[in-house]
Amino acid sequence: MPDRPAPARKSTSRTSAKATQPPRLSVIGTGYLGATHAAAMAALGFQVVGFDTDPTKVAALSLGKVPFYEPGLDELLVEQVESGRLRFTSDVADAVASSDVHFVCVGTPQQATSHAADLSHVEAAVRAVAENLVGDALIVGKSTVPVGTASWLRGLLADAAPAGVRAELVWNPEFLREGKAVQDTLHPDRVVVGGASARAEELLRTVYAQPVAEGAPFISCDLPTAELVKVSANAFLATKISFINAIAGVCEAAGADVTVLADALGHDSRIGRQFLDAGLGFGGGCLPKDIRALMHRAGELGAHHASRLLQQVDEINMGQRERVIAMATEACGGSVLNRRIGVLGAAFKPDTDDVRDSPALNVAAALHLRGAQVTVFDPQASDTARRTFPTLGYAASAEDAVQGTDVVLLLTEWPELVALDAGRLAALTATARVIDARGKLDAQAWRAAGWEFTGLGRIAA
Repeated sequence: MPDRPAPARKSTSRTSAKATQPPRLSVIGTGYLGATHAAAMAALGFQVVGFDTDPTKVAALSLGKVPFYEPGLDELLVEQVESGRLRFTSDVADAVASSDVHFVCVGTPQQATSHAADLSHVEAAVRAVAENLVGDALIVGKSTVPVGTASWLRGLLADAAPAGVRAELVWNPEFLREGKAVQDTLHPDRVVVGGASARAEELLRTVYAQPVAEGAPFISCDLPTAELVKVSANAFLATKISFINAIAGVCEAAGADVTVLADALGHDSRIGRQFLDAGLGFGGGCLPKDIRALMHRAGELGAHHASRLLQQVDEINMGQRERVIAMATEACGGSVLNRRIGVLGAAFKPDTDDVRDSPALNVAAALHLRGAQVTVFDPQASDTARRTFPTLGYAASAEDAVQGTDVVLLLTEWPELVALDAGRLAALTATARVIDARGKLDAQAWRAAGWEFTGLGRIAA
């Protein structure tokens, strides 16, 4: 390959200065993804400025306060703000002017009228960066978007960027798991970059130098592939969860035990044990809306087999909620009217206070609407749950939640809830009945402690 031509003399000093300094980063959007990414990039040694349109959020983050629960993030944020490497602003011109690489980390919620993703926040973010550029820059999309979005945004960038400014847009999908977001950002299992020129790839290899040095693969690909990686991963996990839940129905009909079956399947290296717990199904802010957006986009592209598969995955998942409601109704003799029900767990999964599309909170609210007196306890999510469903009862402890109940439901598998003393709890109830909707309780131990135990896909006593 021939040597690249030397840069013109007038830009030599600026190029040399930039070559000896690490890139300065901005993070556009400081929600769950953005706040975590900003703090983690600062921890990797970069100067980072986080931008958000919400001054209240900016003020809180500037004081090191995270407006949601994520293990380890509070400490990391305080440390990086105090170090001087991380700051926050509501002035987009300030954020853009002081940075070389701009990470777009805004949300892509489901549209109100369809399964398609709402891209208005992404469009606004890219436009805001483009219109405020004062020099050459790299814009890096991290938001989860339908395939084809990045190509459209490149056109928007070309139209909105000032004349003479060289601006490039690439895609670098996020793979954060709520509850493990800090670990996943600092030590990712892969780094995917789509549509990058040699210059852009070099910049991002600098940004992710430490994770790559630790062994994280750096995968460079085209834009559509990068856009599809995150949603495809989520679709696969959702399919695996719905598969084992469908098989749980077969186990109930045949008198088999789905937990033992899942253990046996998990020993197959082609399958693995993760995400093979039959139960209430998936929820949260990512999996449901991501598989629906992929379903919608696949239909638009004519990939109807994928669309139909994801439709079934979604239907099986939502059906698990109805199944647990039916089990609770059956346990109460055919009606939950005026029955006391204790619900353990409100978050969509452990280690988060996120109740967006939470199966646990959905079941609790549905039982309440059927006339039950529902009391909920969650180690972290009671406050966020109360804001969503204020008419439910909320307890300060698991013991308070089960006091005088006709049936208890384990709906979120927090370790401290799984480890509860079954014998001590049994004495607090009116009738010791428990429905394990997450497949995590030791059925033998709870039955020995006097409980009438039921679980999805589990052998009845």
